[in-house]
Amino acid sequence: MKFIDFFAGIGGFRRGMELAGHECVGFCEFDKFATASYISMHLLTDEQRKTLEDIPIKKRQKEILKEEYRNGEWYANDIRRVYAGDIPKADCWCFGFPCQDISVAGKQVGFQGSRSSLFFRVMYLVGQLEEENKPNYLFVENVKNLLSVNGGWDFARLLIEMERSGYDAEWQVLNSKDFGVPQNRERCFIIGHLRGRSTSKVFPIEGTDGKNSVSLKLFGCLNGRNSQRDRVYSSDGLAPTISTKPGGNTEPKIAIPVLTPDRAEKRQNGRRFKDNGEPMFTLTRADIHGVAIEPTGFNCVPNGTCNQGIFVQVSEELTVYAVWYEKYQCYIAIRKLTPKECFRLQGWTDDYFEKAEFVNSDSQLYKQAGNGVTVTVIEAIARKMNVNLN
Repeated sequence: MKFIDFFAGIGGFRRGMELAGHECVGFCEFDKFATASYISMHLLTDEQRKTLEDIPIKKRQKEILKEEYRNGEWYANDIRRVYAGDIPKADCWCFGFPCQDISVAGKQVGFQGSRSSLFFRVMYLVGQLEEENKPNYLFVENVKNLLSVNGGWDFARLLIEMERSGYDAEWQVLNSKDFGVPQNRERCFIIGHLRGRSTSKVFPIEGTDGKNSVSLKLFGCLNGRNSQRDRVYSSDGLAPTISTKPGGNTEPKIAIPVLTPDRAEKRQNGRRFKDNGEPMFTLTRADIHGVAIEPTGFNCVPNGTCNQGIFVQVSEELTVYAVWYEKYQCYIAIRKLTPKECFRLQGWTDDYFEKAEFVNSDSQLYKQAGNGVTVTVIEAIARKMNVNLN
C-alpha cells in the first residue's frame, strides 16, 4: 500500500514500511538537518551523490535540500502550512508526532504544549479530505507516557479525536529490545482503522515480553530471521563496535551500558550503569550514551594496587583509561557510543548510516538517532498490516 511519512525525521517509519513491501509517496519534516539525512538516505541517486561528493559538507547540506534532489517525491517542511488537497492520496498516514510535551523527560504539559498538539493538525487535515480520499490506516507512534500524561485524559482526547474522524483505534506498548536490537525503548503504537474500510486488527504483535495490556507471545525470531543483536556487536573490539562474543584475538566478556559517561551525577531510570548483558538505555537526543567494557590485550591479577586506575594500550592508535570494577573482578574502560552504533541500535544498517553521515555532523547524527523510531519495530507492525491487506 502507499503511505505518507509525516514528522518523518530520518525515515525510520519509511524504512520499516518499505521493508514490509509498502511504497512511500511523500514526506513532511521541519528540521533541515533531518531532511538532509532523509533525502540522502532514501531519495538521492548514485549520480547525484557523486555530484555532491566534491562539495564541502556545509554547502552539501544546503544543496541537497533543493527540490531536484527529491526526484519528484512530494515534500512539505511544515505541517502547519500543509493543505489537505495538496497531499498525495495514500492508504496509510504514518506519524510519530513530537513527544517533548509528553515525555517524562519534559514538562509533561501534554496536548497543551505547542509541539505535541500537532497531532490535532494531522487529524484536521484528515477531516478536510473527502471520504474516498481518507487513508485506510493511521499509524501513530509516541512515548509510553502518552497513555498516562495528565491522568490519561490526553490519551482519551486522542481516541475521541480519532473516533470523530471515523477511525477505530487499537494500541500496544512495544519495546525495541524485543525486536532484535539491544536497546530498552518502550513506545506506544496506535493503529487507526477507517470505519468500513479497515477492520482487521493489527495488534497484538509478537515479540513483546508479556507486560502489555493485551495477550502476547514471547519473542522468538522476528519474521523468521535471526536477531540483529549480533550485528550491533563485532569481534573487532573497542571500535567501531562493541563486542561481547569471542572472535579474532579479542574476547571482551563485559559490556555494560552507561548513561552520560561524562556526567557523573546524571540519572535515567534510577541508575547510570546497567548490568552486563542488559540492553542499552533508551536513546534520546539529549543524553550521551556509552559502554563500559573489559579492555583486551592484557591480564591483571587482583592485588593491593588493582583499585587504582591504569592506562591500557589497546592498539597502536588507542590507549584507554581503565578502573577496577569489584563486581566483575576486572578492569573496565568507558567510552561513548559512536553515531554509527546509535543508528544500529535503532535498526539501521551501516549503508544507511553512511548516507546520513554524508550530509551531517556527529552532533546531528546523535540527535537523529535519539529522535527516531526503531526500524525493526515498524517493520514488524507493517508486515502485520500487509497480511491484513491480503
